[in-house]
Amino acid sequence: MRNDVHVDRRQWLRMTGALLAVQMAWLRHALAAGAVEKGVYRVRGDVRVNGAPAKEGMDVKAGDVVTTGAASEVVFVTGKDAFLIRANSRVEAQGALGALVLSGLRLLTGAVLSVFSPGERRTLQTATATIGIRGTAVYLEAEETRTYVCTCYGEADIESTADPSARETVRTTHHEQPRYIMGAGAPQMLMGAPVLNHTDAELTMLESLAGRKPPFLDMPGYGPRY
Repeated sequence: MRNDVHVDRRQWLRMTGALLAVQMAWLRHALAAGAVEKGVYRVRGDVRVNGAPAKEGMDVKAGDVVTTGAASEVVFVTGKDAFLIRANSRVEAQGALGALVLSGLRLLTGAVLSVFSPGERRTLQTATATIGIRGTAVYLEAEETRTYVCTCYGEADIESTADPSARETVRTTHHEQPRYIMGAGAPQMLMGAPVLNHTDAELTMLESLAGRKPPFLDMPGYGPRY
């Protein structure tokens, strides 16, 4: 998990609001143009796809392995799903080999924020969890003995790898039910968690790349809290 950095909450909210305003302007432009990005959209630092340096416009396909180094990040679109992979991560794209529509991801280490188009069920896997989703936004952080998952909006079936009887279905509209899924030997497999390390502005950006907007923007009285 990333270390928390103390920031004055009012300052943080102003920064988040300003960033969201920029993302909203881009969202309006993207939706008006009917644009859907393809492949790698943004690369920062040391990012590799199957060991080769990632470049903007490069496709990420089922069977590919994406890795990021320290202080690195990549944003890419595959089909109509969009992903933001944070630093020090290793992600395996799953599905029919070479396909541009993924059936899911396996996160070996690190963190990924994902938004998925409605329709087919996808599966997200870590060392301690299996998460089945459909048309959902999900943020994952993976450690050897613990997974953090926030179902930002939509529905997810969460199951412990160590104890498949430890499972639950969560339905959310705006980050209401984050969870920790613990590894073998923990006294409790599924536990409540706070909202960590991802923002509404990032979700808005990812959805805009796929030609959509997140549903929380239409909530009455919505204002950025994350």
